[in-house]
Amino acid sequence: MSTPPLNHLKQAWREGRPTFGAIATIPSIQTVRIMAQSLDWIIVDLEHGPIDLSTAHGMIMATAGTPCVPFARVAANEPHLAKAPMDIGALGINFPMISSRADAEKAVRSLRYPPRGERLWGPFHAPFRWNVSMADYMASADDDMICMITIEHVEAVERIDEIMATPGIDIAVIGPGDLATSINKRGLIDDPQVQELMARAEQGILRSGVPIGGVARTAEQANAMIARGYVALALGFDWSLFQRGIAASFEGIKR
Repeated sequence: MSTPPLNHLKQAWREGRPTFGAIATIPSIQTVRIMAQSLDWIIVDLEHGPIDLSTAHGMIMATAGTPCVPFARVAANEPHLAKAPMDIGALGINFPMISSRADAEKAVRSLRYPPRGERLWGPFHAPFRWNVSMADYMASADDDMICMITIEHVEAVERIDEIMATPGIDIAVIGPGDLATSINKRGLIDDPQVQELMARAEQGILRSGVPIGGVARTAEQANAMIARGYVALALGFDWSLFQRGIAASFEGIKR
């Protein structure tokens, strides 16, 4: 009898159903718990923000009892950085700056146990997050774990077909901020040159058949992306959603 999957996102993506998430940069269990009530997935950011592993563990645990799946974004494409987030309960790792097939292969192998990969054993706390035995966690760990790669450099766009041909990628997301930065267009996401690179990346991912994700800053943009085949849409960062909520609260008030 096979162990049922802990991660329902892969099935949703296979069926072409869009899912919605956000990136958590604030070291707050409470903020994640609020977001987890409404979102399909949350990426705990260990790349740019002040979140340490102990806080990340609490944030991952804060998704328990909700359908929200916790991921972690690591600071670099290194197996040792992916190891602890998985072992404390993250069911996916978002790898930054994947710019070649070798990068993609390294990311994929970081997430699976031998013989499929090189993940080391030690998921001492992950089974507690998912309320399963160690044996059941181990039985489905390789299939449950999501390898999310980020296409966010001009070199990655140039090599998009070789990257996307790598077996084991579960979803590829386009990172507009670093993509713009890579061509000296810092902060200029709507620049025509940046938009052209994003379109080329999108076409390459869609050609590969691997699920695609990206950032949707407005409802109009989200609907257009869904129509083009996106299945993982980041609605923002915790801080940007907070800002938007405050701004909405002021709408219509005479000041």
